[in-house]
Parts: sequence; structure tokens; C-alpha cells
Amino acid sequence: MALASALPVPERDRIHGSMTIRIASLQRYPVKGLSPETLSSVTLTKGDYFPGDRLFAVENGPAGFEPDNPQHQPKIKFLMLMRNEGLARLKTRYIDSITTLFIEEGGRQVARGDLSTLEGRLAIEAFFRRFMPKELRGPPKVLTAPQGFRFTDSRRGFVSLINLASVRELENVVGAPVDPLRFRGNIHVEGLAPWAEFDLLGKVLTAPSGARLKVTKRIERCAATNVDPDTGIRDLEIPKSLMKAYGHFDCGIYAEVLQGGPLETGEDLEAEQTELAL
Repeated sequence: MALASALPVPERDRIHGSMTIRIASLQRYPVKGLSPETLSSVTLTKGDYFPGDRLFAVENGPAGFEPDNPQHQPKIKFLMLMRNEGLARLKTRYIDSITTLFIEEGGRQVARGDLSTLEGRLAIEAFFRRFMPKELRGPPKVLTAPQGFRFTDSRRGFVSLINLASVRELENVVGAPVDPLRFRGNIHVEGLAPWAEFDLLGKVLTAPSGARLKVTKRIERCAATNVDPDTGIRDLEIPKSLMKAYGHFDCGIYAEVLQGGPLETGEDLEAEQTELAL
């Protein structure tokens, strides 16, 4: 592999290249650490998180979380891919209308539970006791995010965006295919040059509906990205590869919702030229 393929795109090429940003896909992760659900559209709300994202988490032993006074907790207190890669073998879906989580393994349903009821949460907790007993530090407990709170990795990780061109460039570095779902982002975008998403810090992205997202920070990556989202095998070294090739651990950006409105797969986002204070 030529060294040039591992280097970031020059800044002048990123900034003056195409700024047409197309939404390639939308994903939510109803339960922290479990599988994504693909959406065709969502409706954002000012100041809120991505709809239906990180509504629940599974406590790995007592985490000190208090629903009446919710405080951000380190992700290591919950079941998550960085430590519990076997979670990737599970395919889950959450049906909002019946507040029920379904869990499949190997194409077979292995658990279901209405997370609005004690009985339903106990059923899910019992499954995890059977599924990964050696990885539990204490009784697993399903936690529900109170209004205005989510179980995101970052305290202000309201909406996350992944530039698919950056992921493709990273494939040249690691010498293997890289599934964008490793980065567990809400919005996958196309149209930007590799790593041009970092040039959007402080800028506002506007959707045709009038929804506006202010880009606030880069996303630092951890060992969870080393896990294949289908097999649960640790087969790559993403953070190490990022640091070796680019001098940082970052892939993706966070944004806050300045103005609500619908987003749809396939529509374009426009980057406003005026930067806002971060």
C-alpha cells in the first residue's frame, strides 16, 4: 500500500470540493450496545436527541444510576461492545407501539419483553444472565432513560453523523472492508471528501424541511469499533489504525438540533456558510 493512501485529504481539497451532503441512511439504537434499526425518515425536535435512540441500557452490576436525578455514566457500567463483543451476535428490534424488545440469535427469537413492565424487563434480564454469565459483574438490570436523558457515550451526543467517504478511506489504511455500522452513527452521509466532516465544526446543516443541526465536536473512537457488527469477532484495530495513519482517534461528528423537522433518506443537507460558536 502506498503511503499516500493513508494520508488525510489536503485541507484545500476538502473545503473547496463538493459540499452536497446527501443522507445515505438513518439508524437508531434503541438499546445501548445492541443492534441498529434502519429508518426511512425521522422527525427531529429542537434540543432533543435522535428519535428513539439509546432509550434503554442494560446495567452490568450496580451503576449508581438514579432515574429521578439522571447523570451521565461511563459506558463501562453497561453492557457494551467495547467489552462485550458477543452482543453483536444478537439482532434486536424495539416496537414503540407495544414498548417491546425482541432479541434474536442465529435467526431464532430467544427473548422478548415489554420494557414498560417489570415482568418484561425481568425477562430480558434473565436472558442476559443466561447469555453472558461470565461477563456480568452483578445482576443485569434494564434501565429506561427519563425524559430529556439518553444513554449516549457523550454527555452532549445528541445526533451522530458518519461520512461514508471517510470510512472508505479508512479501508485503504486497514486493508480490509469496514462496515460503517461499526461506528454506530445515526446519520450516514455521502458527498463529502474523506474527513471533510471535520471542517463542518461550528457550521449548521439545514434539511429541506428546515431542520437545522449545529456540528459541535468530533467523535473519538474506542475498541468497540474493532468488533464486526455481524459476527461479534474482534477482527480489526480501528483506533490504532486511525492514530497511525492520521494522528487521531476520530471518525464522525456530533451535532445538536437547533430547529426541528423531518429528515428523510436520500435528501440533501446544506452546510450554511456562517460558523456558530461551539
